[in-house]
Parts: sequence; C-alpha cells; structure tokens
Amino acid sequence: MRRSDREISGIQEIEELIQKADVCRIALANDNIPYIVTMNFGYIRNPKKTLFFHCANSGKKLDMLRLNNYVCFEMDIDHQLFRGKRSCDWGMRFSSIIGYGNISILTEKEAKKTGLNCIMEHYGGKGEYVYDEKVLEQTSILRLEIREMTGKRK
Repeated sequence: MRRSDREISGIQEIEELIQKADVCRIALANDNIPYIVTMNFGYIRNPKKTLFFHCANSGKKLDMLRLNNYVCFEMDIDHQLFRGKRSCDWGMRFSSIIGYGNISILTEKEAKKTGLNCIMEHYGGKGEYVYDEKVLEQTSILRLEIREMTGKRK
C-alpha cells in the first residue's frame, strides 16, 4: 500500500469492517477480460479466513470461475464526502478492504448449508435455518479461501 498511514493491518479491525459491509465485490478475469460482480456474503475466521456467497447454478460468473478461480474481492463502508474551497480539496472519507483468494463451488449439501448459514448470520439471521431442498439444489454456494487482505481508511 502506497500510503502506510492509511493502512489497516490488524485482523480485529479488518473484521469489524467486514461485519459492517453489506456487499462484497468480486473481480474475476479470463483471457485478460475483467468482470466485477457485487454479492451478498458471509464471513468466518475459523479454521481459515473464508467468505461465502450464493448464486444461481449457471451464468457468466460460474463460467469464469471454472476457468480461473483466483479472484480479488473488495468491500467499502462509511462513505462521507468532504468539500473544500477549491475543487482539488474535495474528497471522500471511507474504509475499505481488498483481498485475494481462490473460490471453490461447494457441492456437498451440508457444506452448502454451512455457507448459507454464514450468509444468514451476516445479515442478522438468528436461530436455526431450514432450507427447501429443491431451492438448495438450484443454488450454488461459493467458498472463497482468503490468501491475503488489507484495509484502508481515509
């Protein structure tokens, strides 16, 4: 990171940002063509830092992941515009996280439920979750094992 004074490196503070984020952007690439998609997510730390996502069983995102499952992800929160006297004095306050990792498509029913439970909990779900088996079959659950991530605050 170019501006080390803005870096957030502590896992506790990074995880606080993750808990506040309402979406995660995933950047994929194939044949030098980038594609970014915004997704709902869940996060766990144990045993590995992992993000979970859900999507349909077909589409561009899955086609690209099957060719290259190494991705970049991004989350940002706390946006606040600040104004200055001159145009170049304007700016934006924010907190963000950027990271990298590999995504796999979960196929086992219990692993899919674990991922869905994690997503539900991120958005405030409480208690025991019951999933319709037919809907579960029509849903892909993605697991992103995080290799590295850093935060930034301005």
